[in-house]
Amino acid sequence: MLTYRLTRPPVSGVLRPRDLAVCCALAAAVLLVFCLGIAHGDVPLPLTDVLAALTGSGDAGTLLVVREFRMPRALAGLLVGVAFGVSGAIFQTMTRNPLASPDMIGITQGAGAAVVAGLVLGWGGGLGTQALGLLGALGTALLVYALAWRRGTTGYRIVLVGVGVAWICTSVTDYLTARGRFVEAQAAVGWLVGNLNGRSWSQLTPLIWALAVLLPTALLLSRLTRTLQLGDEVATALGTPVQRLRLALLVTGVGLVAFGTAVAGPVAFVALAAPQIAQRLVGAACPPLVASGLTGALVVLGADLAAREAIPSVELPVGVVTGAFGAPFLLWLLIRAARA
Repeated sequence: MLTYRLTRPPVSGVLRPRDLAVCCALAAAVLLVFCLGIAHGDVPLPLTDVLAALTGSGDAGTLLVVREFRMPRALAGLLVGVAFGVSGAIFQTMTRNPLASPDMIGITQGAGAAVVAGLVLGWGGGLGTQALGLLGALGTALLVYALAWRRGTTGYRIVLVGVGVAWICTSVTDYLTARGRFVEAQAAVGWLVGNLNGRSWSQLTPLIWALAVLLPTALLLSRLTRTLQLGDEVATALGTPVQRLRLALLVTGVGLVAFGTAVAGPVAFVALAAPQIAQRLVGAACPPLVASGLTGALVVLGADLAAREAIPSVELPVGVVTGAFGAPFLLWLLIRAARA
């Protein structure tokens, strides 16, 4: 099992100049791609008009197009990317494994299985894909934690059990999709790929509230996670409540990915790749939360823009692009780890 090697000892929470520079550059890139996504559409808009509409000026027609039709989709990509990026950083730090992410240890697969079960079998009493995805992700996380418990948990057991649970959930999803009717199967596959098409303000509201609570919680917990990089025994000797901290991190990370998945579906590889990219940009010992969230937002927004531009008159799901980007990235991680 792959583990992190400390490139420098854990230090206090003081923000280094490189951290600040990387975060500012990522924020500027996110803003640019966010505006480009809003400008793109059947009727292209100049960036100056988009910026004017975002600041509350401009003509009424442009304000209507930007705020009601295009901004919800762009904001969904931004928020989902932040949620997935921070969640992936939490899981990779908690397990000390660069391959540990919600879409590798069964969380997103559990959400997908719950949604497909609701679409094909009619379960959930009309809760909708958002509520079903949320319940599926939370239920899968509890299952993984319970199966990994043996007088406590370790990052190794969480990853190992999570991979097994992910394959079980994938098998259940494939079976349900195969037995469903064509319309039901098509709807299930469309959600499972990961999609930002047709997002509305009402769908974003739960995610906005979740981020308002979970992001500050993740930042507070990150001060304690540095000792986890030294191993459970050393962290315990230093006074860190390892098991309680790991449970709090698990709940926070699962909450982020669950609400993100409920909005956009299980967008592949964002939670895996974003923290690793951010870690290399910052040069840190483990994935930094702020840079990981901004990188996740940049990846999702960029992938959504590429999905709309790749084939004229066809809007591909964003998950198709992230999957095409993430698969080679995963292979690169594996090759790099094997050489190390």
